[in-house]
Amino acid sequence: MSLLIRPSLESDIPTIAAIYAHAVTHGTASFELDPPDEAEMARRRQALLEGGYPYLVAERDGAVLGYAYAGPYRPRPAYRSTVEDSIYIAPKAQREGLGRKLLAALIEACEARDFRLMVAVIGDEESHGSIAVHASLGFEPAGILKGVGYKHGRWLSTVLMQRSLGPGMTQPPTRPLSRNKSP
Repeated sequence: MSLLIRPSLESDIPTIAAIYAHAVTHGTASFELDPPDEAEMARRRQALLEGGYPYLVAERDGAVLGYAYAGPYRPRPAYRSTVEDSIYIAPKAQREGLGRKLLAALIEACEARDFRLMVAVIGDEESHGSIAVHASLGFEPAGILKGVGYKHGRWLSTVLMQRSLGPGMTQPPTRPLSRNKSP
C-alpha cells in the first residue's frame, strides 16, 4: 500500500477527468461550471507538458487517487518564471495527506525546471484544508479577491498565496522567453 508520485501518463486521463468532474460538479476548487470531457482534459495536459510544466499523479496499488500540475500564472512573457499550482484528489482519498505530498513533489519538479515563484489561487475562503496544506509548505498569504465567482448559488472569493522556488527573486530568470500561447 505504498504511495507512488509519478509523472502522469496519457492512460491516466480517464481517472484524472473523473476526479476533476467531481471537483467541478460538487466543489469550489475550480470555477468551471461544466466538467470537460476526456479529450479536453488530454488536450490541456498535453499543452502543459509541451510548455515544460510538470503534471503528476499520486498512485496507490495501481489506482490514481489524485493529480497535480503547474501551469503558467499568466500568459505574458514577463511571467515566464511564475507558475500556478492545481491539485485535485479523488473523494475517497481526501484527508489522507495526498494533497500535501503531491504539492511537495510539484514544488520540487518546478524548482528542477528553474521556476522561481509558485502562486496558489484557492477557490473559496472556506477551503481551509487547501489553505493549510499550502501554508504547511511555505506559502504565504498574498490577498483575497472577494466575490470574483458565482457557483453553487453563492458568490465565491479566491485566496491568493505564494511561495518562492529555488533562488526566487534573488537572481534574474533563466527561463527563455516564449511567445507560445498558454494552455
